[in-house]
This record gives sequence, structure tokens and C-alpha cells, in this order.
Amino acid sequence: MSEQALQGLCVLEYGNGVTAAYAGKLMADLGAEVIKIERPEVGDSARHREPFAQDKPGLDRSGLFAYLNTNKYSVTLDCEKPEGKKLFKQLVEKSDILIENNSPQFMKDLGLTYPELEAINSQLVMVSITPFGQTGPHSLYKAFELTTYNSCGYGMASTACIEEPVMPPVKAGGSQSEFAGGQAAAAAAMTAIFARDHLGAGQHIDLSIQELMAHQYEAAIQHWTFDENEIGGVSSPVMHPILPLECSDGWIFLMCVEDFQFDRLVEVMGNPEWASEELFVDRFVRAEYIDALKIFLTEWSMEHTKEEIFQMCQAAKIPVGPAYSAQEVVESEHLKERKYFVEIDHPEIGPAVYPGAPYRFSQTPWKIDSAAPRLGEHNQKVFGESLGISEQELDAMRQSGTI
Repeated sequence: MSEQALQGLCVLEYGNGVTAAYAGKLMADLGAEVIKIERPEVGDSARHREPFAQDKPGLDRSGLFAYLNTNKYSVTLDCEKPEGKKLFKQLVEKSDILIENNSPQFMKDLGLTYPELEAINSQLVMVSITPFGQTGPHSLYKAFELTTYNSCGYGMASTACIEEPVMPPVKAGGSQSEFAGGQAAAAAAMTAIFARDHLGAGQHIDLSIQELMAHQYEAAIQHWTFDENEIGGVSSPVMHPILPLECSDGWIFLMCVEDFQFDRLVEVMGNPEWASEELFVDRFVRAEYIDALKIFLTEWSMEHTKEEIFQMCQAAKIPVGPAYSAQEVVESEHLKERKYFVEIDHPEIGPAVYPGAPYRFSQTPWKIDSAAPRLGEHNQKVFGESLGISEQELDAMRQSGTI
């Protein structure tokens, strides 16, 4: 059997929610040994997030947690207790990477900052994921997805249409900035491991989600720094029509910015009489009468399915994209042929379908060897077998709430 790409790499994951867990998952699914540290009895906050299997809440029944934590070991550990901190440092001693998404002040209060951990393991790569970074006026601010998504301007760039007055910001669904943070953390960690092979030492990576999102924020920053103009939410007559259109079975998103694109759309629609009206003569005038234009376009789009419109417009080189539902994505013939989705059988949840990997390794395969762990499932394996802690000591730590 082929070795996996990250086989032999030991990763310690100490955090809550999406960012640290997703970074750990990306490495675990490529063969790294990932030890997830969770709070005793409570566990990772993701264990308490919907959806739950069969709509029955439980520490081991969250679909989000099940997806984020495949191929990992779960140990419970209270690092605020002296014995817990001691065990944590023993794990650090044996690890290549530590990924954490705690407050800088929390790690400082625990005495688990990078200088303190580097003294234990000079080869350690530590990735600290925070909303606003380890330094600066906002470094100690707590934040969740709603804040981090909007802290870089994404909400304003996500407005559904471009009109005057400025439209209100729009928040995309899901945990966009958190998953992006996890991806960046995994990439940064592996880059630092590569550097370690040359430098002979680990390093600390300070990852700010705000800065990450601004970094991948299309050309919006340049729109402002060059022209003092926002990419979304302001009047721009050259940008119409860009709008969602309802179809007989859902929605498509149409983008006919150039006059020649609109002319092609009119041909696809069968050259309706209204298209020759002065109201729609060019993109500047169309921008003024976008509400009327949308009514005519919707009358046409409702006569077709989104796939029909997609095929017609693609053939005519008109930018358009179907808005697929989650069900349509799961049932996609294209994704089925690529074997993208995987079925994982979990002891509490049962068999369920999850997203697979967005990449294919020809020599070192991505694979799921084990479902997400139950809370503290590997205490004996990690603390007892790996660290050599006796059963009597483990029992005492259970009684004290350390594990």
C-alpha cells in the first residue's frame, strides 16, 4: 500500500470550532497523526453545532464535527490545571506542529506561548489562528464568523446588485472565513516544516483571519487604493445587468456587462420586441431602467429550466451560472464520476455522505481511515501508551477533572 503524503508527521490540535479543526483535518486526511485536545466532558464547541444526526443532539452526533475531525485522535485535557499543562508540554515535546486558535491572552495566561514551548521543542512549528492577529489594537478581541467575514470588506463586496444609494452589506452563508483560515493554516504549517528542514529550527506563525480575507478579496483593495471606489455596493452603469434570475426550477446568475453580450442574450431570447425599445439601447440606459429590464428577463427565464438557460447562454458565450442547491451538488453526475463524495460510517451517526478531497495525489493518496473520534476516545492510547502514564495516574486525573 502506498504511503500517504504526510505519514510520520505528528500534529497537536488545540482549539475550538472550525479553523484549527479544518487545518488538522487537511493534514490528518493526508496521513499525519493528529491529536485533538478537547475540554473534559464538554469537548470542542463544534460538537454542539447543528446539524445533528436524526435531529438528536449529542456530543458525538454533530455533522459539522464529524466532517471536521476524520482520522484524528481525541484526548480530553484541562490545560488550566497544573497536571494538564504538564501533559500538554509532554505532547508538545513529541510533536512537529501545534495548531491553535485561542486568544493570545489565554495562551499567555497558561504559559503556553511560543517562546515557552520552543524551549521544550526547538523544532516545533506553532500556528496561532486568531481573528486579528497576535499584535495590534484588536489582537485581544473575540470574534466569530459574522465579524471576521465583514472585517475585511467582504460584506460590502457581496452586495447582490450595484445601485445608488449604496446597498446594505450581504453575509454569505456558512463559515467562509473560518474554513479559509483553516486552509491557510495548513498551508503555512507545511511551508514552515519545509523551511525547518533547511533552517534546522521551527517557528511561530501568526495568522490573522482579517488579513487573510483581505488578501484574497479579489481586486477590491486596489479598487479603493487606485480609484477610491468600492468594488460592490455603488452605482456603476457599465456593470448592468448583473443579477439573479428566477427560472422554472431555481435560479441562475446572469452577467451581461458588455453591449455585445446583451445583444447575444437578445438573440438567444428570440429577439423580443421590447429589446428594441430606447430604454434598453445601451448599458448606460439599461442601468437606469434595470427594474423594467429585470421584469422582461424574468418572464423569459421562468419559461426555462436553469440548465436550459445555462446551455443556451454558454453556447452563445454569455456569462451565466446556475445556482445549485446542496441536493443538486450531492447528486451531481460530474462529481459522482470523479468520486468526490465519500461515505463514512460513524458509530453514533451511522453511514453518511461527506465532501471528499478537492485534489488527487497520484502517488500518496488522500483517504479516510477512521471516522471522527468520540470525546476522549484515545486517552488511553495517547496518555497511557505513548506518554507512559500509568492507569492509576490516569484514574486520579479523571477524578480531578484533568482529563
